[in-house]
Amino acid sequence: MKVETEIITACIARDERAEHELYRATFGYLMAICLRYTNSREEAREMLNLGFYRILTKLKKYKLETSFNAWIHKVMVNVLIDEYRKKRIHRERIEYVESYEDIEENTEVNNAVKKMDVEQIHALIVQLPPVSQKVFNLYAIDGFSHKEIADLLGITEGTSRWHLNFSRQRLQEMIIQINASFKLVTE
Repeated sequence: MKVETEIITACIARDERAEHELYRATFGYLMAICLRYTNSREEAREMLNLGFYRILTKLKKYKLETSFNAWIHKVMVNVLIDEYRKKRIHRERIEYVESYEDIEENTEVNNAVKKMDVEQIHALIVQLPPVSQKVFNLYAIDGFSHKEIADLLGITEGTSRWHLNFSRQRLQEMIIQINASFKLVTE
């Protein structure tokens, strides 16, 4: 996705046509980010609209020498995290666990994942508890460190590691279940 400098300049000047053009140009990219952090398309659209509004209001701070995709990605993830924080009071209680062990991926799971498409994997990720889902997305997909995740979500680094480990284990269990079901059907 390439956004022309003229569109950005026109959006800063509050040109509605340019804003609409920017929305159309960035919709797919931003929606993909939102879908990773939400449980439904409806919620993802709501978050996308909040994020796009934030992008428009912060556009004056964008520096042209910076990658526009990277900048809007950062703004969108921050919006998603901010909204998560607002709703956190009503969410599950977080258990603070300071230690964890990495579990090596087994071959059966790796082979099963190779056969799955993105939508199937996303469907499994959204089944994770909300905090574990956020940690998994931030770490495994967006490349944040445990320290950054801890700061963003207001948890400890150990808790971030625990949620990542829990997510990995739970996803492995779900994939093994799907793989076993598939083997029963094909036999």
